[in-house]
Amino acid sequence: MNITDIFFDLDHTLWDFDRNSKLAFERVFALHGINLGIQDFIQVYEPINFAYWKMYREERIDKTGLRRGRFLDAFKPFGIQFSTEELDELATSYIDELPKDNHLFHGATEVLGYLSQRSYKLHIITNGFEEVQHLKLRNSKIDVFFDTVTTSEEVGVKKPNPAVFNRALEKAGTIPHQSMMIGDTFEADILGAEQVGMHTLFFNYRKEEPPENYRVIHDIHEIKNYL
Repeated sequence: MNITDIFFDLDHTLWDFDRNSKLAFERVFALHGINLGIQDFIQVYEPINFAYWKMYREERIDKTGLRRGRFLDAFKPFGIQFSTEELDELATSYIDELPKDNHLFHGATEVLGYLSQRSYKLHIITNGFEEVQHLKLRNSKIDVFFDTVTTSEEVGVKKPNPAVFNRALEKAGTIPHQSMMIGDTFEADILGAEQVGMHTLFFNYRKEEPPENYRVIHDIHEIKNYL
C-alpha cells in the first residue's frame, strides 16, 4: 500500500476510555455525594454516552447538550434528578477527573514503538474535547510518538466530515493514498477516512458486523499484520 503516515483515533482505540471513565466516575460520585453503584450506573451510561456522541458528530446537539444530556438521561432510570447548575458541575468534575487515569489498551505503547521504528509517521485525529485530548496523550506518555494532533474542535466540524481528515492530512504534509486511518467507530473513522481516499483499518472494539471487504482487527497487536 506504500503507507507513510498512520492516523489514529484516540478514545477506544489507544486510550482505554471505558476503564478510565469508570475510575473518573468513582471520584466524581464521592466528590458530589452520589450514592449509586458505579457498575449499575456504567451499564446505563455507556450506551447513552455513545448515542449522544453520535448526535454530537451529526451536529444535532452542541458540546453543552452532550455534556448535560448524557448525565440527565443516565441518572433518570435511578430516580436521580439534577438542576442545570448541578449538571454543569458534574460535567466539569468529570472532565477534570477523566485525564487523571490513563490506562491504554494492552500493547498500545509497544505497537506505537514498533510503527515508529519502521519509520511510519504517526498522527491523531479525534472528535474528543480539545481541553482533555492533549492531556490524555501527555499523561499516558504516548504524545512523543505523534507528529500531529488534529481535533474536531480545532477544525469546527467533526468526523466523518471530510474537512477534519483533509486538515489532518494537510498538517501532516501527506496525501490520502499514502495514509491509513485506524479507529473504532466505523461511521466516523472508517467511512470518514474512506471519503477522502485514505486506507483504513477498523478496530472492532464493540464487536460489530462491518460490511465485507474492510480490513478489521480485534486486538491492537493485529496492526502488525498490516503494517
